[in-house]
Order: sequence, then C-alpha cells, then structure tokens
Amino acid sequence: MTYSMTGYGKHSSSYKGRLLTVEIRTLNSKQIDLNVRMPSIYREREFEIRDLLSNALQRGKIDLSIQRDLAPGESNTVLNEELVAGYFKLIQKMEKTIEKEASNKGTDYLSLIMKMPEVLKPASDDLEDEEYAVLYEAVQLCVSKCLAFREQEGEKLATVLRQGAKNILDGLNDIEPLEQERIDRIRGRITGNLNEDGVDNSNIDKDRFEQELIYYLEKLDITEEKVRLRAHCDFFIKTIQEEQFKGKKLSFIGQEMGREINTLGSKAQHSDIQRLVVGMKDELEKIKEQVLNIL
Repeated sequence: MTYSMTGYGKHSSSYKGRLLTVEIRTLNSKQIDLNVRMPSIYREREFEIRDLLSNALQRGKIDLSIQRDLAPGESNTVLNEELVAGYFKLIQKMEKTIEKEASNKGTDYLSLIMKMPEVLKPASDDLEDEEYAVLYEAVQLCVSKCLAFREQEGEKLATVLRQGAKNILDGLNDIEPLEQERIDRIRGRITGNLNEDGVDNSNIDKDRFEQELIYYLEKLDITEEKVRLRAHCDFFIKTIQEEQFKGKKLSFIGQEMGREINTLGSKAQHSDIQRLVVGMKDELEKIKEQVLNIL
C-alpha cells in the first residue's frame, strides 16, 4: 500500500448543540511539521491531539484546524453581576455626596455601567470530559478520511513510479543490441587513428596492440553498470509493492539508479546509446519528483 503525503479530511460532530468541525490538510515535507489551530478551551489537551496526528500521519506538513460553534442562544461571555452591583452602589454613594443638576436626572446608569471594564467576562473555560471525548473521536475520524485520501493519491503515484522504472529497464534492453556495434566502432576508430597520415605501423607488435585494445575496451565495458541498474530498478519496484512507508527508501534507491545511469553515459561513446541514456535520465527525474510526495 502506497500513501501520498498530500491529503485532506474534514469531519463535524455535535455536543450539546455545539458544532465541532475538524479539518486536516497535509503536504509533502522531509520531516513532520505540525501546525495546530484550535479554540483556547482545547489547549490543555493539545499534546494528546498532536500525538494522535504524529502517530497516524507519520510525516509531512500537517495543518489541523478545529472550529467550535456555540449552540443557539449560547454566549462566549457572561455578566459579572457582583461587579455590576458594586458599580451601582458606588454611583448611588456618589449621588449622595455630589449635588445633582436637574439636567442629570433620568440618566441611564445601567448603560454607563455596561461600558465599565470587566463587566462582561468570558464564560467558563473548563473543558468537559464528555466534550473532549466527542472532539477526540472527531479528530480520529478526520484522520481516517485524510489517510483514505492519501491512499488514493498514493496508488496513482505508485503507478507512475512503477512505469518510470519500467521505462528505464526498457532503455537498458534497447542498449543491448547496440553494444557490439559500439565495440566495433571503438576498435575501428583506434585502428584508423594508427593509419592516419601515412604512418608506417609495420613495426607495431600486433599481439601487444590487441592486448592494449582489449584492456581499453574493458575499461569502457558497461556490463556491470547494466547489471547494477537493472537490480536497482527491480528493487525499486519491489519496494513500491511490499513496503508501507517507503518514501525515503525510494529516494535512496533513486540516487543509486542515477549513479549507474551517469556512468553508462560517460562510458557510452555511441550516439544512439547516449540518446537512450538521456531518456533514462529524464525518466529518473520524473521519478525523483514524484517520490518527494511519497510517505
């Protein structure tokens, strides 16, 4: 099973008429990068929610948003009745000591008091265990939806990656018919260089020349590179099929594939083989780009 690091999930639950909405968005990242936005009433349990996300989603840039909509008629603030009564008594006391003008009569003292500091105070921030249980379950369900999204995207990526590795193997197969022609060209070029400008090469030791030629051709032999590249491609496909969290491992295998392809290119000395190597490099770059999104 293959998971992408790109995911999305959303789930809503209710508790006593309050609507709790949880939303998760994830993108690719080398490590886990958690960004949590939630009402202050839930902050005391934030670490538990972070642990849930870390264990379930493993890696990536993860944005969690929790919204808490109050029930109809419910308010975030309450009236500080003791403070209101205190302000009113103070005003009554001041009225007895200060001469009142006629124009001041009928003043709406309640409106004045409501503008005083701290007359309205936040409602209790004590989180009920039952509400937190509903929230925690909502986060779990949202994570499940995000994982389902990741799995769906991951299977698409796995198809692209497998095809990329197979295209590289096809390139290797296309090189094999060109190898004998490549050797003949190199041999002919070296022999031709000896006959340039009418140089007398009658005194050249034919056996020694053949030994040197064989040594040179062995230095340019690409058999080992082909064997290793084929093994890396097979291992790459096997890892996609068998392992669950494989992004970093696939990246390492891709690096090894790149080394063998580069060596093939440096040893090729054949235009058609060079074109095939360029095609393999192009496929590998596509693979590397997609592997960045694999969990």
